[in-house]
Amino acid sequence: MSEKKITDLEIQENSGSRKALSGIELKLFTLIAIFMSLFHLYVLGFYPITPWVLYTVHLGLGAILVLMVYPMRKSAHKSQLTTIIDYLLILLVLFAGSYLIIEMDELVYRIGVAPTSLDLLVSIILIVTVLEITRRTTGLILPILALIFILYAHFGMYIPGDLGHRGYSWDRILSYLNSMDAIFSVPIGASATFVFLFILFGSFLGETGGSKFFINFAIGATGGKRGGPAKAAVVSSALFGSVSGNSVANVVSTGVFTIPLMKKIGYPARYAGAVESVASTGGQIMPPILGSAAFIMAQLLGTSYLNIVYASIVPALLYFFTVMIMIDLQAAKLGLKGLPKNELPNLKNVLVKEGHLFIPLLVLIFTMTILNTSPIKAAIWAIASTIIVSFFKKHTRMNFSKLMNCLVDGAQSALGMIAACATAGLVIGVLNLTGAGLKFASLILSIAGDNLALALVMTMCATIILGMGLPTTAAYLITAAVVAPALIQMGVSPLAAHMFVFYFACLSAFTPPVALAAYAAAGIANAKPMQVAMTSMKIGIVAFVIPFVFVYGPAILLQGTPTQIIVATLTALIGAFVLACGVEGWFIGKMANILVRILLVAASLTLIVPGLITDAIGLGLILASIIVQLYFSSKKEDQKVTKKINEIEG
Repeated sequence: MSEKKITDLEIQENSGSRKALSGIELKLFTLIAIFMSLFHLYVLGFYPITPWVLYTVHLGLGAILVLMVYPMRKSAHKSQLTTIIDYLLILLVLFAGSYLIIEMDELVYRIGVAPTSLDLLVSIILIVTVLEITRRTTGLILPILALIFILYAHFGMYIPGDLGHRGYSWDRILSYLNSMDAIFSVPIGASATFVFLFILFGSFLGETGGSKFFINFAIGATGGKRGGPAKAAVVSSALFGSVSGNSVANVVSTGVFTIPLMKKIGYPARYAGAVESVASTGGQIMPPILGSAAFIMAQLLGTSYLNIVYASIVPALLYFFTVMIMIDLQAAKLGLKGLPKNELPNLKNVLVKEGHLFIPLLVLIFTMTILNTSPIKAAIWAIASTIIVSFFKKHTRMNFSKLMNCLVDGAQSALGMIAACATAGLVIGVLNLTGAGLKFASLILSIAGDNLALALVMTMCATIILGMGLPTTAAYLITAAVVAPALIQMGVSPLAAHMFVFYFACLSAFTPPVALAAYAAAGIANAKPMQVAMTSMKIGIVAFVIPFVFVYGPAILLQGTPTQIIVATLTALIGAFVLACGVEGWFIGKMANILVRILLVAASLTLIVPGLITDAIGLGLILASIIVQLYFSSKKEDQKVTKKINEIEG
């Protein structure tokens, strides 16, 4: 394949642990992956089939590919025994999948009610396989969590208090988990439809050189400005992230170019890595694609995916605007310049040579917004347009080999997501069976009482903690099922509640102690991972504030009158700007003393929270900050502090 892509899930378990397939195994893997991609394109675009069959084939093929390419143990790449076990599991998957499809019409009436012995055997095979492929792709945390929930379903009678229940028999549990309320519920449904097609679209765009074009475009547009390479990292990550929707894939794809350039002009290694990790994480909230969890959110809310896209526009603007300001202020403090003109790609030449690669993104946006097509049709149109525009230039032209590479790469990149969604379905199945979701919500309500702020902080902590060990989609799914109902019961709109959870699931990518995006960036920057993670939190600080604004001021989710939306957006942007100034300690071209920084941070918080009174207080605090900064700051002190910063950062 022309461009190696590394997914969030691969990084988490070290992509080097994959088997190096060769010979007949490689050919077989390639054929299955190509068939999987073509199957999804055919049934989703031209010949619809029963969802049960689609989900079964989707999960079955994904499981087979995982068992072929991910070893049982990292040290067991060539073990004869583990190879036998792998192919035994593959045969069991083929048996279970065939049984589910053949018995589909009868199973609907037996699941969870009167399962046969063969039904239970197939359920056990499916559950064990799902847990095993998830362990291989994402690690132990998610499978262990699912097992805890399954045990909870059976032993609930021994749990005291409101979380206890009467307990369910193993027959009913095992049978129920093999249903469209569990494994084959919303997560695997989204994975088999929207998510798979957009992953495939990213593979096609990457094969044409799209990611390199985004980087060259970003460097050409911003690389010559103050702190230019860092700004180029933000622009390229936003563009690439709008396609990949994956923080670590974004870091690896763009960071190998942008991080060395940032270090070259004088940014410390930890800061360069942090910029890339924060910018890449923002790709998961960047319209028009966002992360895969956004597709699932649309289904959970029973709303159009386009509504999720619209709601994310202003928050994404706030996020990237603040990161840009933070980068610029840091460059000003350190006295950093941009790249020399002779080292910059010629923007005009880049656009002439590769500007046609923007067309698939424009097609995607046009079909979803103007033509109002479904995300499935929009993704198929985007894939088709990528193939067509690739022929505009010789160096981007698709041939048969490249097309096959795209199909293989798309299927391979989806494997971790398929496993995580299936296992999240097990958790959701237990919540549905036992009613534990409502019980957890009641527990949160009883702890928080009428204090919405406390409930929000508890939700934030729970989501970030889950996100540290889980893929974003799994963290969002589980927290949304358990915690979001509590927020909704407290009067938060369903969209704001789910967006709140989704944002913090994304932010876990650079939140220590386990910050996958930050750690990936640290590896490229040759910096200490924890330092990169802590610096990332500083640069992305506004991201921890934005979700609270969803709740208290849904206007930034484009919910409200045009006047409310415009005012909320403008004041939030001003608030984000002064927050950056306060955190970085640089205001009106000078170092800001502690009093100015306190005033600026206080002003930012009052401005970001919508309301006439809070806005008036915020503007008054900004005026006070300006007065203090102009009349009480010392230029000599500025120079001393700047010199000290240079020594520390250097």
